[in-house]
Amino acid sequence: MPVLASVSSRVQPLAVAARLIMLVLVAALTLIATQDLAQLRWIALLVVAALPAFLAPEHRVLAPLGRFAEVVVVGLAAGSVAAAADQSGTVDAGFGAEAVLPYLAVPLLSAALRRRPTEGAALLGVAAVSMVAGGVWLGEVSPISQPGFLAACGQWLVLGAIVTFAADTMRQLMQPPEPTPQPYAEATRLLTQLRSVARSLPGATLDPGGISEHLLEELRLVAPGDRAAVLSTSGGGRLVVLAQTGADRVDWETTLDADSAIADAWATQQPQVANRSQGRSSRRGEVSSLVVPLVAGVRTIGLVILETDVPNAYPSSVVFDITGVTEPAAIRLEAALLFDDVRSLATNEERQRLAREIHDGVAQELVMVGYGIDNAQATLPEGAEETAEELRTLRNEVTRVITELRLSLFELRSEVDRNGGLAAAIAEYARTLGTSAGLRVHFTFDESTARLPAATEAELLRIAQEAITNARKHAGASNLWVTCTVDPPYAEIEVSDDGKGFADDRPDGRYGLTIMAERAERIRGRLKITPRHPSGTTVAVVLGSPGKRDSVRDSVSAPAPEGE
Repeated sequence: MPVLASVSSRVQPLAVAARLIMLVLVAALTLIATQDLAQLRWIALLVVAALPAFLAPEHRVLAPLGRFAEVVVVGLAAGSVAAAADQSGTVDAGFGAEAVLPYLAVPLLSAALRRRPTEGAALLGVAAVSMVAGGVWLGEVSPISQPGFLAACGQWLVLGAIVTFAADTMRQLMQPPEPTPQPYAEATRLLTQLRSVARSLPGATLDPGGISEHLLEELRLVAPGDRAAVLSTSGGGRLVVLAQTGADRVDWETTLDADSAIADAWATQQPQVANRSQGRSSRRGEVSSLVVPLVAGVRTIGLVILETDVPNAYPSSVVFDITGVTEPAAIRLEAALLFDDVRSLATNEERQRLAREIHDGVAQELVMVGYGIDNAQATLPEGAEETAEELRTLRNEVTRVITELRLSLFELRSEVDRNGGLAAAIAEYARTLGTSAGLRVHFTFDESTARLPAATEAELLRIAQEAITNARKHAGASNLWVTCTVDPPYAEIEVSDDGKGFADDRPDGRYGLTIMAERAERIRGRLKITPRHPSGTTVAVVLGSPGKRDSVRDSVSAPAPEGE
């Protein structure tokens, strides 16, 4: 594309008008001072030198070259016009130079407004050399020896230096100070906007997984392939799989410091084409892969990976079509991820607040009630066996309630560690509750090195906690089996017990099931509750669909509590 065509849309009407007015003024003064039409040739040269300022004011090369050309023409013209004015006898050489030198402020001010002080200093140096050259070599009588010419040149060089080095300072002083934003007022404004947007949009449009799946469906129409995935960052900068398509489950590269097209696309924000798979396990045969960054503003928020078992499947024309689909999707995905972060932060803060209030309020008061019962037992008169038995029963009940509260606090404060993973968090909770209830807990883990989004891991942990709590409180079981399979974006958590099941229709148990179902729906999962043979119940939550992948399954059993 020609340079002038590419920058013609950037022409600034005010700057063009100012230059034209200055050229007309300088031409008029030159004609008045010299009475010689031939001297207008310098005005014509100034017009030519100013063409880059008219047509390409932002060009990195042409615009500075044009300003230097203007300065050179002004310096030479000052000597020529000064000599012509002196010869005509109309005015002296100093006034003749004054006719042209005002234009010197135009290129200097242009460089100053673009915050280029180094260029401004260079322009001043070139102007000084040009004035000397024009005063020595142009005209029959060299005006360099006349005090008027030297005074005029020195005056405009000083004014030019002021324009160059003081323009930025003057602009900052004249700008009104920006009001300091009030943090709470700004937060209120942003949260109000977020609430309005959340209410006006359908729920699925603020779901990162749903947006990612829709993006893959759109890309399938543009560039069919064998495998595709959308990855984003979540929790500590790691990459997580938001959505994936293909018959085989791929263990995608999730680190950004590896030598891969994924890391290159993330760093350069440019599509990367490779002739090998972007999975951790190598694939034999011809493989074409394309990694397209999802960029919102200046920030990379995710990656789209496309792979096919055909060589050279992604020429530049196909890449262009794909980026046409991914660019608008990046904005939608960024909004969904931000909304997800805000919701997670609010939820975690509320859980911590509830834990603090329970610990500092109800829990402490129950402890004091227990101490009061202990004091009452110690001061009973001899022979009050019936009262003593009632106090012991009441003390045991208070101890049970305190234990339940402590377990509730543990549940509220439990989080998925960034390094430990979902399976470790579920195992810690199951061990703690199993020990308190005398349950033997059996674990089966099959967890990929890739991770689910942090919000999804948090919801799966809460579902597992509710299922384990129901088994401990209501099932009357002796054994608990916990299975955790994570192969992003697929995951399955299963909790089974050998208790009495849900035949008694407990209202509190049904409420817990409702909560689990709501959590599963929030992450687009499926909750399944089935009887376990020969006794007990199995609660399972499934996210996505399993793919073909070689895995190593690790089964462990927690030791039985002491006294079992």
